[in-house]
Amino acid sequence: MTTLDELDKRILQQLQQDASLTNHELAQRVHASAPTCMRRVKRLIEEGVIARQVAILAPEKVGAGLTAIVEITLDQQATERLIEFEQRVALEPAVQQCYRVSPGPDFILIIQVADMTAYHALAHQLFATQSNIRNVRSFFSILRSKFETRIAI
Repeated sequence: MTTLDELDKRILQQLQQDASLTNHELAQRVHASAPTCMRRVKRLIEEGVIARQVAILAPEKVGAGLTAIVEITLDQQATERLIEFEQRVALEPAVQQCYRVSPGPDFILIIQVADMTAYHALAHQLFATQSNIRNVRSFFSILRSKFETRIAI
């Protein structure tokens, strides 16, 4: 784990809120010089604290308005079978998140698709045609009351 001082934390809090800030704007907001901010951000990237900087889209504005939370239980939980499943779902762009969990199902997936027809096609491709899947349990979001990407620091 990387040791973060108070300036690092202020920088990370600002970048989690708006990663499009210029270095100068960031420096002003965290009360540091621009060169110091640039060095700190570069170090945080090199150390993997900042994994990537992305734009967060509104799913309904780009034709992906259905969110499915899916529990998957495999027939065989040998390490190679778990990895095989993870690799398969990692290739599918509609699968936004994949968690190996315990206890309960083996995996929980967060899937974002256009509609129920698209979900059925994806479920058939990813789950129905695979021999190692014992159970699929899907939940569909009717309202997203909170969505946050920030991590409390």
